[in-house]
Amino acid sequence: MRILKIQTLRGPNYWSIRRHKLIVMRLDLEDLADKPSNEIPGFYEGLVEALPSLEGHYCSPGCRGGFLMRVREGTMMGHIVEHIALELQELAGMHVGFGRTRETATPGIYQVVIEYLNEEAGRYAGRAAVRLCQSIIDRGRYPKAELDQDIQDLKDFWRDASLGPSTEAIIKEAEKRGIPWMSLPARFLIQLGYGVHQKRIQATMTNNTGILGVELACDKEATKRILYANGVPVPRGTVINFFDDLEEAIEYVGGYPIVIKPLDGNHGRGITLDIRTWEDAETAYEAARQVSRSIIVERYYVGRDHRVLVVDGKVVAVAERVPAHVVGNGRSTIAELIEETNQDPRRGDGHDNVLTKIELDRTSYQLLERQGYTINSVLPQGLMCYLRATANLSTGGTAVDRTDEIHPENIWLAQRVVKIIGLDVAGIDIVTDNISRPLRELDGVVVEVNAAPGFRMHVAPSQGKSRNVAGAVMDMLFPNEQSSRVPILSITGTNGKTTTTRLLAHIYKQTGKVVGYTTTDGTYIGDFLVESGDNTGPQSAHVILQDPTVEVAVLESARGGILRSGLGFEAANVGVVLNVSADHLGIGDIDTIEQLAHLKSVVAEAVFPNGYAVLNADDHRVAAMAERTKANIAYFTMNPDSELVRKHIQKGGVAAVYEHGYISVVKGDWTHRIERAENIPLTMNAKAPFMIANALAASLAAFVQNVTIEQIRAGLRTFRASVSQTPGRMNLFNLGKYHALVDYAHNPASYEAVGAFVRNWNTGQRIGVVGGPGDRRDEDFVTLGKLSADIFDYIIVKEDDDTRGRPRGSASDLISQGINQVKPNSRYESILDETTAINKALDMATDGSLVVILPESVNRAIKLIKLRGVIEEEIPKQTINEIPNSQNGLPPSSVVNIIP
Repeated sequence: MRILKIQTLRGPNYWSIRRHKLIVMRLDLEDLADKPSNEIPGFYEGLVEALPSLEGHYCSPGCRGGFLMRVREGTMMGHIVEHIALELQELAGMHVGFGRTRETATPGIYQVVIEYLNEEAGRYAGRAAVRLCQSIIDRGRYPKAELDQDIQDLKDFWRDASLGPSTEAIIKEAEKRGIPWMSLPARFLIQLGYGVHQKRIQATMTNNTGILGVELACDKEATKRILYANGVPVPRGTVINFFDDLEEAIEYVGGYPIVIKPLDGNHGRGITLDIRTWEDAETAYEAARQVSRSIIVERYYVGRDHRVLVVDGKVVAVAERVPAHVVGNGRSTIAELIEETNQDPRRGDGHDNVLTKIELDRTSYQLLERQGYTINSVLPQGLMCYLRATANLSTGGTAVDRTDEIHPENIWLAQRVVKIIGLDVAGIDIVTDNISRPLRELDGVVVEVNAAPGFRMHVAPSQGKSRNVAGAVMDMLFPNEQSSRVPILSITGTNGKTTTTRLLAHIYKQTGKVVGYTTTDGTYIGDFLVESGDNTGPQSAHVILQDPTVEVAVLESARGGILRSGLGFEAANVGVVLNVSADHLGIGDIDTIEQLAHLKSVVAEAVFPNGYAVLNADDHRVAAMAERTKANIAYFTMNPDSELVRKHIQKGGVAAVYEHGYISVVKGDWTHRIERAENIPLTMNAKAPFMIANALAASLAAFVQNVTIEQIRAGLRTFRASVSQTPGRMNLFNLGKYHALVDYAHNPASYEAVGAFVRNWNTGQRIGVVGGPGDRRDEDFVTLGKLSADIFDYIIVKEDDDTRGRPRGSASDLISQGINQVKPNSRYESILDETTAINKALDMATDGSLVVILPESVNRAIKLIKLRGVIEEEIPKQTINEIPNSQNGLPPSSVVNIIP
């Protein structure tokens, strides 16, 4: 077997709207293409020996052991690889269950689709599954050592990708509230929400967290001084920078017992508590110096360690932190008890799990000695032995929830402390024997104030109630259910995507909002280009959604991006599908129009239930997408007598209709006439039907998003098919004695659309410079030739500079073949170089002629035209025949009032 390609999907996709995280592996079974599993000697036995847990896979039989039943009876290797890849992730602690396997149009080549939680782990699992199968086929087994290594590697991927318990708690709360999130490529930043409504977090710091508060909290001595000045009880202490000052500092704080800790440490690093001798003080000083140049010497206060969490000025949780310890059973040594305690599945390395494994250090052995034990001592039944002086969870401590016990005066004090320091989220460390009594009564003290406090002791305490502290953070960031999203309008289709995207963005600009939009020619925010290029995939969508100025996102969503990565968002407010016709077939295992329609339907399906799928009622494949989406439906049609639209309106639906020469929106008994098509520059005096259809779609998408009729009308009137607004989309140039038209038509449907305009040119010659991308099917080129023969008086066949693997001249020959099939006596010639072909067409144009250029490079074509001395870009009404309007309006019963 051979893996041909592995792709990672991260959003709604061809395989699933709900399951966004999928690996798609293109797998060539090679000599196993015709060999099911039951024909491979020993394969079933070797597989069961390696992965007996596959017994839990149901598969199509729908019962436990169903998958292994299929293997025993005979199934193809691609299907087996799918199940193994899923099971390997399960064994590594990643719970996944979605998978699909489909044979492509090429016999023996399969698409194997598996769910993942971590990208690297998912890709690894796919490769490991192929290795495992191949090993059983070749050797009859998969060595246990190799399987163990695979699972360990997967566990490592999962651990390394962990965001930490605090961040994950916030993300889970965001997901519960329907707030989108994404990782940003710097400093472990997480973005919550989209565009102008976004907030950012880094661990438990937020964009509300002030730098002054963080700096003050990190300087523990400065924190203590400012709290002391405000009457807050704090430990007596001082800061030293040299060892020679240690003895004097101890005297200053009142002698032993003392605490020595680094000035700017965290997570308990470098801290030594309850120091009672000079020798221990020397050792503690050196340990603190490993973390910080400046050292704090404080009086040690006896009492229980508490963490009080304050969010947005309110106490939301309190936990008592108990230092790492073991409890004797009368049989085991302390070392054995530590090992047994670390077997708790809740314990992991660092901050990965709810609890951290206990590890001993210098202070641990000192503490054992002080208690009269060694690591080999056997503790009596029920006796507790402390292994750390500090109570941090990161050093193996545990937590007991005390939220319901804290005294009201202590709540007031904690909230006041946080306001003094100036933090939105803070953890206050308090030492007192009883948190349910005021600190002043028990000589309790505020030891520290921590910026970015950990949440895990509150989210998953060892004892007591779990507290939804992440909910308090979300309430602060998004108060009163404040919106976290900007409207997303997604546009797809075979033709017209870029024009419709630009038009819709232009209409939205009439509302005064900042619009971010992506197209095949670039990413834009407002009136400015962010990045040029074909930017219709998820990465470009993220650029828009991450921008803090964007108020509306209008995203062109092309087939390539959906296939490669899925959509760049979980759901849109409006999904527009313009049309589906033959294009790019045979690429990416999309071989039929039906498969292409299924791919495009992702845009219609990935819409919120209260949003709208805007569908072309005149395209039966698009109209059928209404059955696949849970969103509201809005149709647009060039046919005012459309039975589908009539029934839809009668049921209370909304539609955009081209009627009596108007772009109109119909809802119930009302017809909102927006504008006459001939007054909309994009429609070229209402003589470009496909542009009218684009205007209908854009107007309807804006209307269902509550853009006013007046704003839509203003957008339609001021948007032109010009180089500046729609480069390569029906750009018409007046060169004095003749005109030139540039359009990026490259498939049969777009040739037909351009032809509908060109056929109405009634002066001079209609000269076409035609071609198509080299990766299209042979029959597609023949069709382009047939259409060209029917549209143009004279044809120049050229080829793209990038033939995309096709032999030079092949595409030209096929187009010529199509021309001859329709009109054997057609006037045409082949000039493969695009620049030469364009110049030849422009040179031969006679008075009144129209030169239509369908280029690979729009910019190059426009530059060549402008070298000829363009008078202006225009819509030459005098050269175009009137096209009689066949529309007769909507049935009278559906029109009660016309709003001009």
